[in-house]
Amino acid sequence: MTIHDAAQTGFTAEAGTYERGRPDYPEGVLHWLKDSLRISAGGTAVDLGAGTGKFTKLLARTGADLIAIEPVEAMRDRIAQTVPDARVIAGTAASMPIGEASVDAVVCAQAFHWFADGQSLREMHRVLRPGGRLGLIWNVRDESVDWVAAITAIITPYEGDAPRFHTGKWKRPFDDQSLFTAPERTSFAHQHVGSFQQVVIDRFLSVSFIAALPATRKREVETALR
Repeated sequence: MTIHDAAQTGFTAEAGTYERGRPDYPEGVLHWLKDSLRISAGGTAVDLGAGTGKFTKLLARTGADLIAIEPVEAMRDRIAQTVPDARVIAGTAASMPIGEASVDAVVCAQAFHWFADGQSLREMHRVLRPGGRLGLIWNVRDESVDWVAAITAIITPYEGDAPRFHTGKWKRPFDDQSLFTAPERTSFAHQHVGSFQQVVIDRFLSVSFIAALPATRKREVETALR
């Protein structure tokens, strides 16, 4: 599987910005991991497309053995610092370097839209034990808030062909397969709390297609955000 250029270039350039600016996850997700995905001590879970390990930290609190799979080297380096007990390996959703039926759960946080296709679903099914579970998680912006909608209007023209959650295209692979049941939706209220630099500037400069821009255009976006 080829990594989209916006992800490879942007996340390599802005791994530090990603770590500073991306929000954590609601506490309710921890209970969901344990109750719905049945992730617990004694089991093994994969954080697929683990980024800098922001979600891996929450997964670690389940007590499960963790495998963080991430294709971008700069991101993997961050995971090793953030969650030292996790096994961090290079890989993609289409080719995970782990054995067949070797894990109890695969979780993709802020990532599945990058590799939403039948090949990836087949690979996830391959590594899951019988009865294993797949969890897909996104932090989603509240566009009903005026200033959030204004920021979306600033960054969207730069989107290009980068896969995005909001398009809903990530759902399509589930329509024509029999490996997984239809996705069950759960939502949690959450707030991104921090400084203006963290919540606005770093958060949106870490968006893949913004992070991949040349420096001059990135400064244009930052000026508009301010």
